[in-house]
This record gives sequence, C-alpha cells and structure tokens, in this order.
Amino acid sequence: MNNAENASTTHGGDSDTPIGYGAVFSVREFRPIFAAHVLSLLGGVLAEVALAVLVFAETGSAILSALVFALTYLPYALSGLLLSGIADRYPSRRVLVTCDVLSGGCVAAMAIPGAPVALLFALRIAVSLIAPLFTGTRAASLADILEGDRYVLGRSLVRIVAQGSQIAGFGLGGLVLVWLSPRSALLLTACTFAGSALLLRLGTADRPARVTGSGRLMRESIASAGRLMADPRIRALLLMWWVPPMFFIVAEGLAAPFAKAAGIGTVGFGLFLAAMPAGTAVSEVLAGTLLSPAARDRIVLPLAAVSLLPLVFFAVDPSLPLALVLLVLTGLCAAYALGMDKWFVTDVPDHMRGQAMSLLGAGLMTLQGIGITVGGALAEWAPPYAVIAGAGVGGTLSVLLVLRSVRRTRAVPAVRPAGLSAG
Repeated sequence: MNNAENASTTHGGDSDTPIGYGAVFSVREFRPIFAAHVLSLLGGVLAEVALAVLVFAETGSAILSALVFALTYLPYALSGLLLSGIADRYPSRRVLVTCDVLSGGCVAAMAIPGAPVALLFALRIAVSLIAPLFTGTRAASLADILEGDRYVLGRSLVRIVAQGSQIAGFGLGGLVLVWLSPRSALLLTACTFAGSALLLRLGTADRPARVTGSGRLMRESIASAGRLMADPRIRALLLMWWVPPMFFIVAEGLAAPFAKAAGIGTVGFGLFLAAMPAGTAVSEVLAGTLLSPAARDRIVLPLAAVSLLPLVFFAVDPSLPLALVLLVLTGLCAAYALGMDKWFVTDVPDHMRGQAMSLLGAGLMTLQGIGITVGGALAEWAPPYAVIAGAGVGGTLSVLLVLRSVRRTRAVPAVRPAGLSAG
C-alpha cells in the first residue's frame, strides 16, 4: 500500500450544513500545506520589497524599481502555457518541493554582493516563471487531500491569507528593512522558501502523478491548454475567474494617482490599497462560516453580476471615506468565489486538474497585469476617479456576458472535446 492510500484524505462535507474552517484544519495534511503557503507568501512579499529597494539603491531609477513589481505578473502567461503539463505529469509533492528549492536558490543568488542588475532581473523572472506552476500544483493537490466542502473552504483559506498579505505584507516588509539590509532580507526570504519545502516534503503524502506521458512537455502543455479552452463549460468558468479581477485591479493600480489628486496623503494611500482586500477577506470568512454549500451556489451568479457596480460610483469623484466604502463593498462581493471553486473542481477532469489550475492562475495574473497597464495608460489623460468608474461600467458589462455563458453551459451539459473525458 503506497503513501497516498495511507494519507488522511477527508470524505463527506457535501451536506447542506456549514462545517466551518475548523474542519479543514482537522485534516492532518492540510496543516503543513497551509503553513508552507504562509511562509511562501511572506517570503514573496519580502523579496519584492527588498529587491525593489536594492534595485533603486543600485540604479537610482524609479522605473526599474517599479519593474520589480510588474515582473510579478508578466511571466505568468508564458509559464502557464508552456509548463502547466508538469503539474499533472509528475508527483505533486516533488513538483512543489522542487519549485520551492529553485525559488529559494534564485532569491539567495540575488543576495550575492555585486550581482549586476541584469542578473537580478533575470532571477526575478525565473521566480515568476516558477510561481504559476507552484500555485497550480498546490491548488490541484488540495483536491486530493480535501473533499466536498472542505476543499472549498481550504481554497478560501488560501485566498484569505493572500488578501491578508496585501493588507499587511508590504508594511511588514518595510519594517523588516529597517533592521536588515536588502541583501540580508533576501537571504531571509530564501530561508522561508526552504522552510516551505521542508514542510511540504515531510508533511504531505507522496502521491503518484495524475497522468503519464513521454511526449514533448511544452507541446503537450500548449495542446492541453487548447483542449481546456475548447470546452465551453471550462472556458466559461475560466473567464469567470479571469474577467472580474482584470477590472477590480484598476482601482488598486491607480491608488497612487488617486491619492495625489485627492490630497489624502500616504495614510489615505495605504487605506485605499487595504480596503478592497479587507472586504474580500471578510466576505470569504462570512460565506465560509455562515452559508451552506447550497447557499454559496445560489449567490454566485447574482453576486458576480453586481460585484463591479460599486466602482461605477467613483464617477462622483468621491472623498476618501466614500471611496473606502465603495472599495470594501466591491471586496464583499468576492464571496461568489467559494461557489466557483466547487464548480471548477467538479467540472474539470481529474487527470487535467493541475494543468487547469496552472492555466487559471496564469490567466488571472496576466489579465490583472493588463488591467493595471491599461488603467495606468488611461489615467495619463483622464482623472483617476473617472478611469475607475469606467472600469466599473466596462467590467459589469463584460461580466454579464461571461455569466450568460456560465449559466448556459451549466443548464445544458457540454459535449467535451476529445481528450477531456475523465477516462
């Protein structure tokens, strides 16, 4: 009997009674995965802050310093398209540990004294290429460990921690740099990746790969992405994950120019950035704690339909208090994600789950990068509040079109293209 058969995988949790987040932590394997997630997030945020400070100190260029953050988004599409097949072809634990080790090695190399800026950016790109493979593999492995509503709540916890890192992470990163030099902070980041790798290696079961294959990995990854996008139901769900954040992110991307135009200072800037993630985290906790699985299913479509409407009211050029209320309301609508998690894991074939999750993450980050870029370009000739309001209008119309496809494919089960059958 192999380790996978001995693993503490949970069953049940499909009833209409809320089970709460405590039921997720009762699963032995989830605890090290969650702890590793926290370490990876803290390390990622600290690395971004430390590297941005280091690049600015070395070059004096604000543009190059900002590029450190832009590189969080840009390589995702390439990695998600070309490398997603790794998530299913190799055992999940091996992929996750290898990703952590490689990321830690890249960050440690950034800390080498005298490393040229070009090398720093090359290493940053490498870490960004690894990230979607890691997140996709981890998301797929959660479905192996957690079943039913525990999977939905486990995914919710992962997102809550991610939102928390947005609220507090950059502030903590700045605090660390009061005590440590940027290179020392990068070495600390490398240690967080090593800790994550150790937790995953010792705390999770060694399950076999979902599929076997001997063909060219990149070619098969591209072909699999094409098959996933060719399936009407999966395509609709992917768009449902991708489209709203592409418009949500415009508000956060314009926080600095909005703060300058409104004269709200650095405190107002920080509150503006924290408002939407705070609303999102609260909505996830409330939906996961108070709503039954059936209720979460019912709120998906109506809540997603109105999720971007609060941004439309930026058209009145709101004061800071009103802007914060609108951003929190936008975040509170994110509770629809719990129902989406259930639909996605149900409708994606098991043998393509890793690739689908990697593709989901790649598209999510890439389109958010596009949203920030387009929003910033529009803000060059229009007031920031008007651009945010426009994102609310355009986003609402786009989401309604996507919801139409989601509803249609849910009502009439799609005939899957060849290669998507569960086999």
